[in-house]
This record gives sequence, structure tokens and C-alpha cells, in this order.
Amino acid sequence: MSVPSRFFPHPPYAEDQPLSKLILSTHVLSRGFQTGALFGALTGTVRHIYTRPTTTTLLPAVLRSSGVGGAIGIAFLAVGLEARMWGREYVEWQDRSWRLLENKGQVECDTFSAEGAVVGAGAVAWRQGFRQAGWRMLVGGAGLGGLAGVVGYMGWRYGVKGGKWEDAALAVAEELNPAMPVDSGKDGIIKK
Repeated sequence: MSVPSRFFPHPPYAEDQPLSKLILSTHVLSRGFQTGALFGALTGTVRHIYTRPTTTTLLPAVLRSSGVGGAIGIAFLAVGLEARMWGREYVEWQDRSWRLLENKGQVECDTFSAEGAVVGAGAVAWRQGFRQAGWRMLVGGAGLGGLAGVVGYMGWRYGVKGGKWEDAALAVAEELNPAMPVDSGKDGIIKK
């Protein structure tokens, strides 16, 4: 599960970025979690189809497998992050984490992903009961919920919004006609 990037401090210059190791580690490990959850869900689905167990249905099997896959994904990318950043200067950690926070799309994707993970784990806990679900199903629900959040982000940003940002549209409108005052109301429509 990812902490939304908008909660981290973001100074104007990369060399002033605080918490850079925490920011980069959180980002990388959350992506490992989501990737592991995806591969775990695919593995669980294939295994359930081919073994056809009589004691469990598809959804609990996929959730459990997704939870284990998420844990394995975190472990793999923890090693990968350490290998990639071994011996790097602190300013390189600062630069990478600052660029993550500077990217509006990444911040928005992290927010959708974190919200989806909370909803996914909450849905599993509500449906199965917190104690009955176990850690694998709860973690699997968080992993699949995070992936659903990423899919929701893509639908929102590239489907509903057409891949455009409101402030970018304002800049283009002002550049085309600098004499025209441009106002973006609360509905996001550019007005004269």
C-alpha cells in the first residue's frame, strides 16, 4: 500500500528535499507490492482453474495468492532498491524523490492507488470478517484494490479528462491570446 505522495513535503529545489530515502523507498516498495499482487492473482487464478479444488471458491484463492504475491514483490524490490542505490550520494536520493513529487501524474496515481488499497482491504474485512479473512486475504485485497485504483486513475485522467491538466489548458489559452483574460471557474471550463 502506498502513502499518497501529496502528504510528503516538496520544496522548490531537489537538493532541499527532506525524507528522500523514505519517499523513494515508499514508492518503489508500493510498486513491488502492486506488481507482486498482480502476479499472485494471476497465479492463483491459473492454479485454481487447473487444480479445481472442492473446498474453496475462486475469490478467496485469488485473494490469498495475491497477498502472498504482494509480500514477495515487496521483498524482491527491497533487494532491487538496495542494489540500485548502493553507494549513491544522498543528493541522488533527493533528486529521484523530488522528481517523483514534481510529477503531477505520479502524485495523482499514488493517491488513487492508496485509496483503492484502503477500499480493497476494507471490502475484504467487511465481507469476510477481519479475523476470518487472515493476513493473506487482507493484503491481497489491498494489493488488488491498489491495482483497481491505478486503473481508475487511468480512466479518470486519460478517459474523462482526456489526458489534460487544467493549468496546462490555461497556459495554452493565455499563450494564444495574451490580451484575453482567462479564468478557469470551479467547473474547470475556460472562460473569457
